[in-house]
Amino acid sequence: MTQQALLVLEDGRSFRGETFGARGETFGEAVFSTGMSGYQETLTDPSYHRQVVVMTAPHIGNTGMNDEDPESRRIWVSGYVVRDPARVPSSWRSVRTLDDELRAQGVVGISGIDTRALTRHLRERGSMRVGISSTETDPAALLTRVLDTAQMTGAELASEVSTTGAYVVPAVGERRFVVAALDLGIKANTPRMLAQRGVEVHVLPATATLADVRRVGADGVFFSNGPGDPAATGGQVELLRSVLTEGIAFFGICFGNQLFGRALGFGTFKLKYGHRGINQPVMDRTTGKVEVTAHNHGFAVDAPLEASTATPYGAVTVSHVCLNDDVVEGLELRDDSGRLTAFSVQYHPEAAAGPHDAAYLFDRFCALMESSRAADGSDPREDHRAEA
Repeated sequence: MTQQALLVLEDGRSFRGETFGARGETFGEAVFSTGMSGYQETLTDPSYHRQVVVMTAPHIGNTGMNDEDPESRRIWVSGYVVRDPARVPSSWRSVRTLDDELRAQGVVGISGIDTRALTRHLRERGSMRVGISSTETDPAALLTRVLDTAQMTGAELASEVSTTGAYVVPAVGERRFVVAALDLGIKANTPRMLAQRGVEVHVLPATATLADVRRVGADGVFFSNGPGDPAATGGQVELLRSVLTEGIAFFGICFGNQLFGRALGFGTFKLKYGHRGINQPVMDRTTGKVEVTAHNHGFAVDAPLEASTATPYGAVTVSHVCLNDDVVEGLELRDDSGRLTAFSVQYHPEAAAGPHDAAYLFDRFCALMESSRAADGSDPREDHRAEA
């Protein structure tokens, strides 16, 4: 026998449905994801920490859950909202149902509601706090508890999802470069894609210092995706400014893009309902190429789309822009000679799940490290070989 569940938004709108996943009560920021597939990767993306994800695709759970596709050590979403959960998985790779996995990890969800109406409400009113309960039947009582929860604005969350200790993902084949990757909520496919290009990736905690970066002999520094408000993050911005001052090649994605913008002197702001899903069109203004990309962000960089901006580290321009709403999707920093020294994008080039249009950015990062090595006139690989 199914159990009834209740969803209440902070503006008072409510939906009644059936329990899905764990029984109980949960709270978070209500956001929607437009991906028709890849729900396992979405659930295990640390960027969704403290968010209740509404799936716009009506039928979720078709391929079940497996042990190969998780992007981190656990499910991070605070809650999960679907319309029609699959009754039986139909993939040969499935080892358990989505419902079983949500229950096992204590993730409270709701099914059987009009997710189209809920998504339209969030598009019109914006992302907001929400509660889901299978124990409360009174919307007014649940609303009171929703309003007592914290806002996403001002939340520092990267430290809650980051690794507690450094670890190494070895290069595949010959080691060409060493990268210090700051884990702000990193997905497993990111160091994997760098490793495939001959990069030895040292994944460091969010609290890493410049001394930690120097200790690994990094040819480049990478800032990952992650949750929370970039304006609430200070230590990583200061680290990045030191990296830029020392001229170390830098590449950042998603949350890393926002921190890059703040390190360069730009502000960040909260989007009305954000970009989430695997079908967002972005133009690379350096090539004119339009790519379909995977996104998960609720904040963006406030930088001029056309003008070049002078900073203590060089001139910065907007390199990528979202074709849906003109949101800044990437930044490039060049020195006085016009040489690229650092860059970032707002989306997820590692995909997982999503299209592979943006995988070239990892090659661009390798080219940047090669360029930095040539400009420096030294070969840090000798030091790496000696350390090894």
